[in-house]
Amino acid sequence: METNLRKMVHDIIKTPKVSTGSRIYGGVMLIAIIIGVYPLMFRHYNSVFWWMDLISGLLFIIDYILRWWTAKYESKYKDWRAYVVYPFTPMAIIDLLSILPVFNLLSPTFKVVRVSRLLKLLRIFKVIRYFEPLMIIVAVIRRQSKILWTVASLALFYIFITALIMFNAEELINPATGQPLFRDFFDAFYWAACTLTTVGYGDLYPISNTGRVISILSSIVGIAIIALPSGIITAGYMEELKHRRELVEREENGPLASAE
Repeated sequence: METNLRKMVHDIIKTPKVSTGSRIYGGVMLIAIIIGVYPLMFRHYNSVFWWMDLISGLLFIIDYILRWWTAKYESKYKDWRAYVVYPFTPMAIIDLLSILPVFNLLSPTFKVVRVSRLLKLLRIFKVIRYFEPLMIIVAVIRRQSKILWTVASLALFYIFITALIMFNAEELINPATGQPLFRDFFDAFYWAACTLTTVGYGDLYPISNTGRVISILSSIVGIAIIALPSGIITAGYMEELKHRRELVEREENGPLASAE
């Protein structure tokens, strides 16, 4: 009886959401996150915000307990070890830290008031679990992590090389400041990162013809490097959507298929 109840609860709170009950649960928790974060948009705190914090916090506590209680269904361990390991998983740590401010609401004796607002900010990360588009993006990043790490390494290497070249090529004095354009290598690295990402704040820019040529080449190559992860994530996103659609269809047609 307990096993069946535990499995039923897991099917409701699990991700991705494939049943009506799980979607309703996800919607309720998403609302809890919104009302839990909303007071952080104001400097002043009133009784309405206190109740919003309390309600959202209690829902977070219930969610944490339920996920701990059903941990074995999401863990590679299928025995008591699943319940020991769960509190140390990244999302469980975020869940725990995000509910600590609730104890400060219930009793001021808990000395977390100074970090209360910072801990509440962690509730934003809980959106990943209940907002499907973000869940899909996270799943894609996990699945394509090796390729993305390769692209990230390539980007960092390119930024370093470009910064090194520019740092040694741009030696003229900036007439606006009377100092070298790049005071140290970090300035050059910062410029190279802004150029690669096509941000272009404009606070640092080459003033020599050599530096401008390097900047042009860096911008052109940077566009190509930035496009790589975009294509990888887009392709992975479409593949993940297809996978989740098939999962929903299996869940909906499973009993019917079994009967046939």
